[in-house]
Amino acid sequence: MKIQSIIPLLLGVLAGGATLDARAENWLFKIGAHSVDPTSGNGRLAGGTLGVDIGANVRPTVTGEYFWTPNWSVEVLAALPFKHEVKLNGVKAATVKHLPPVVGIQYHFNAEGRVSPFVGVGLNYTYIFGERTTGALSGARLSLDNSIGAAAHVGIDFKLDDAWRISVDARWIDIDSDARVNGADVGTVSIDPLVFGVAVGRAF
Repeated sequence: MKIQSIIPLLLGVLAGGATLDARAENWLFKIGAHSVDPTSGNGRLAGGTLGVDIGANVRPTVTGEYFWTPNWSVEVLAALPFKHEVKLNGVKAATVKHLPPVVGIQYHFNAEGRVSPFVGVGLNYTYIFGERTTGALSGARLSLDNSIGAAAHVGIDFKLDDAWRISVDARWIDIDSDARVNGADVGTVSIDPLVFGVAVGRAF
């Protein structure tokens, strides 16, 4: 899913949804934990000689969601930094940290019911930092570029009462990062994780 196609979609949904019910205003804040699980086989570097694999990691997360109608909302996801182990040809070679905030538009089915599934699309900006090398790369300077990409989201809100929720969700995030070792371009790392989470929320 290309960024160029996501931006008009988000703007169109915002413009159209705003006319549905201007009186519906609501905030929902959630605290939980998410696992960022990169796809297996995260690309090949150095002319295809090095296969890259990035490990999963779990961190606390917080989301803020604003409903401008009972069904439509805009959500921001934030987290503590995730830390991943990077393997080259199956051997640990580095660790990296990243912050992957996501902003998206969501549609909630059965919004007034006790069980409310939702779907969404959005944009992700991944800030990558804290690259540390070890093993075969020990002493080398590893650099990974930040990333901007599309995101997709599905989940279910379970209403405990008028205020409290329990949510489970899954996301796919498009994260691609150009890698350099000692300043030399060695290829692109395709992280593209699935993100699974559970959270407790309160509506205001």
